[in-house]
Amino acid sequence: MKHNIVETVIGAVVLAVAAVFVVFAYTASGVRAVSGYEVIARFERVDGVAVGSDVRVGGIKVGSIASMTLDPKTYLAVVRLSIEPAVKLPVDTVASISSTGLLGDKFLALAPGGDEKMLEPGGVIQYTQASVNIENLIGQFMFSQGGADKKPDAPADAPKL
Repeated sequence: MKHNIVETVIGAVVLAVAAVFVVFAYTASGVRAVSGYEVIARFERVDGVAVGSDVRVGGIKVGSIASMTLDPKTYLAVVRLSIEPAVKLPVDTVASISSTGLLGDKFLALAPGGDEKMLEPGGVIQYTQASVNIENLIGQFMFSQGGADKKPDAPADAPKL
């Protein structure tokens, strides 16, 4: 009977430590939904980002992706962004999908323009740059090397090495 109580106490301690770890990981990760005003951006491709992904200006999180849908008429991805109320974006802001490294997490990067007029809630970001597909780039690089690196034949009188 004494052996059973010890196992129960150790199990409770393990569960308490796990709960503390989960709370710490959640608070330290900065994962939070940003409530603010909504703007819309349309992209040809949105590979790598999802609802809840970060929206950053200069590397600093200023919002999150609220929803993504497909426009059935234009076949463009319609991305709704929730931006912090303190961050005002000019109407000539550029939205692009970037990654933290070569194979890192992707996020939506905003590059504010210089216009004095600001985007209103529900406004549309006109300038967007779609996600880059790494596999396609590698394939293009590999198969585009066909004749570009060939060196001209050496003259007949050149010494052989």
